[in-house]
Amino acid sequence: MRCCVCLFQQSLQCSPSKMAAGESNSRSSCLNLSTSGPLGNAPPSNSAHSSPASNGGAVGAAVGMNRSAGNSNPRSGPENGGGAESAVRSTPSAQNPPRQSVGPSGATSGAASNMTATPSSSSSSSSASTASSSADASAAISSLPSSPASVLVYREPVYNWQATKSTVKERFAFLFNNEVLSDVHFLVGKGMGVQRIPAHRFALAVGSAVFDAMFNGGMATTSTEIELPDVEPAAFLALLKFLYSDEVQIGPETVMTTLYSAKKYAVPALEAHCVEFLKKNLRADNAFMLLTQARLFDEPQLASLCLENIDKNTADALAAEGFTDVDLDTLMAVLERDTLGVREVRLFGAAVRWAEAEAQRQQLQPTPENKRRVLGKALSLIRFPLMTIEEFAAGPAQSGILTDREVVSLFLHFTVNPKPHVEFIDRPRCCLRGKECSITRFSQVESRWGYSGTSDRIRFSVNRRIFVVGFGLYGSIHGPTDYQVNIQIIHTDSNTVLGQNDTGFSCDGTASTFRVMFKEPVEILPSVNYIACATLKGPDSHYGTKGMRKVTHEAPATGTKTCFTFCYAAGNNNGTSVEDGQIPEVIFYT
Repeated sequence: MRCCVCLFQQSLQCSPSKMAAGESNSRSSCLNLSTSGPLGNAPPSNSAHSSPASNGGAVGAAVGMNRSAGNSNPRSGPENGGGAESAVRSTPSAQNPPRQSVGPSGATSGAASNMTATPSSSSSSSSASTASSSADASAAISSLPSSPASVLVYREPVYNWQATKSTVKERFAFLFNNEVLSDVHFLVGKGMGVQRIPAHRFALAVGSAVFDAMFNGGMATTSTEIELPDVEPAAFLALLKFLYSDEVQIGPETVMTTLYSAKKYAVPALEAHCVEFLKKNLRADNAFMLLTQARLFDEPQLASLCLENIDKNTADALAAEGFTDVDLDTLMAVLERDTLGVREVRLFGAAVRWAEAEAQRQQLQPTPENKRRVLGKALSLIRFPLMTIEEFAAGPAQSGILTDREVVSLFLHFTVNPKPHVEFIDRPRCCLRGKECSITRFSQVESRWGYSGTSDRIRFSVNRRIFVVGFGLYGSIHGPTDYQVNIQIIHTDSNTVLGQNDTGFSCDGTASTFRVMFKEPVEILPSVNYIACATLKGPDSHYGTKGMRKVTHEAPATGTKTCFTFCYAAGNNNGTSVEDGQIPEVIFYT
């Protein structure tokens, strides 16, 4: 049985008159193991190791498309193979259906042995399969069902593909990853993963200033094969797809490598699509990974969104698997934030986990000394003074990461007054943004308010959602003194304690107020009654008089008003009321 290429080669030797005389019985079709269609220009195999197609299997050469061979006239005579005219005339029709060959599995002849069905990565769904090596073809054919009824369909190619594309976009999309008219090839990837991808200098130069300089600049390359070992093949194909057709093909597995390629070749529109994709898929469990990539690729907007996500979901972000893979600079960028919503002891535990992973990456034993070494300056960003003495004693004090001097200094900070200076930050993390606000409910200060273990309490409500981070309290009338204090905010209706802190503060004997902060912000909802409570142990103090039932705070920048309404809190009360008593200040964020 004669194959399509043998018959087509014979047609190159006959005259146009013979072709017109109706020798339809000698027509044949090219081997088609994929979707049939009118186009005869097949996309190439992307393997960099495949051999060039032979003359019998090269569709472009068979229809006179290789311009370098001089076949520039599609309507030339028999010496040029009849061009497009003979190719179109030899297309199978309803009157002359394509011939079929039925034979045993693995058996074929002629051009069929030099052809393989390679899946097309072209945007044209009607592209035919390309030619490859005979070994590949044998493997492809042997993979067909072994039934004797297996059918191999032959179809003649159609040269005039341009006529089937009605717009410039369609024509350029057809050329994506296609050997047709290609004048440059890229060897993309490393090792056995290298792919040989065809492209068109003009199309690339139109879409990228980097490619324009590469092909048309003062130091333009003349090479027809360009190696790109630092680019992933899938990402490079996504880049070319966008340049040829404006289509975006990105997914979770390729978005970061595509973003790298878009930045490398200066395609900002594709960059924007990648960043938008990452924003939509940003979650607590990938926030640290994306933050690392955003810093690497200099994407400040994405980095800011990652940090905001970590602020809101700090515990979940720290527990994510990717947390321990971040670099030291990214870890420090997070630890230095005032807006993390997590207890400091959990932050210390996460830093220790990161140090263990980093020690392993540096091929160090995970000893306390090596953990401290790899943490470096990040250790000083852990705010140990914000822990309770119990949390510190059970964790950091026994970890071996801190020096003996640091442990003693921190224990003194927790237990004695006045508190000694420590080398670690004692500023609370409030997991809130914006400017700290406060209101004062008394207009005058008097002397001698005593304490007997009973709480000072005042009921309040607000007109808008806020977060209370602490109270301002009066100190001793007897000079510098230390107080032990428990502060609470209680939901009035349910009697639920929403936030509290057992701590202490030092005063200097003046009538000023002294800040006592909660460990975490307490959310206060509008038009809901709460009780502010403070239980002090210490000498007599100053107290406020001429209190106000309503106090309004106006934000200087926006003019937003936060209105507090105070009422007497019945029950076990040390005497504080709207008119006089303790708890003169409420410190909050809006």
